[in-house]
Amino acid sequence: MWTFNLQDFFSAFIVMFAIIDVTGSLPIFLSLKEKHKTFSPWKASLYSLLILLGFFFVGEGILRLFSVDISSFAVAGSVVLFVIGCEMTFGVEIFKMDGPSNNATMIPIIFPLLAGPGAFTALLSLKAEYSSLVIILALILNMLIVYAVMRYVHLVEKILGAGGIYVLRKFFGVIVLAIAVKLFMGNISNLLSI
Repeated sequence: MWTFNLQDFFSAFIVMFAIIDVTGSLPIFLSLKEKHKTFSPWKASLYSLLILLGFFFVGEGILRLFSVDISSFAVAGSVVLFVIGCEMTFGVEIFKMDGPSNNATMIPIIFPLLAGPGAFTALLSLKAEYSSLVIILALILNMLIVYAVMRYVHLVEKILGAGGIYVLRKFFGVIVLAIAVKLFMGNISNLLSI
């Protein structure tokens, strides 16, 4: 499915933007800079893009190894997206980032912030709804934004302010909740009709 639809592109872009949540990660980027931990914005963006594209193309094959179809994964993914949306909207922490943190570019920036479980789940869940071209273009645009935000982190923080970042996070949290419900309803009906 290599067709392009602008509305689908916008929806896929919003989902990935909300899940990657680069504006919500601003405090983490600033904290790393304050602790004199260096990270490369272009490496983080490029490697994250390559990891996510790799998973996009082979993720379905991995699922087949476990005899899981894309609709089942999308239903499970919609539950994960719903939980992430709850985190964003209600300010609770359910998923904890407890991995090693000695390499700031790889961990925590690339994994789990940019190319983490939420993004993997979102990609395959979106694959059940939209064309591959739409999802890939939405992902590329997101990574360009990630690069710009990381490159100009202090400027973005100054423009948005703490209040702006807070409002964006809550707004996109509600969007993620709505999309999670849509993914769940669309794919659960496929599974129930089998």
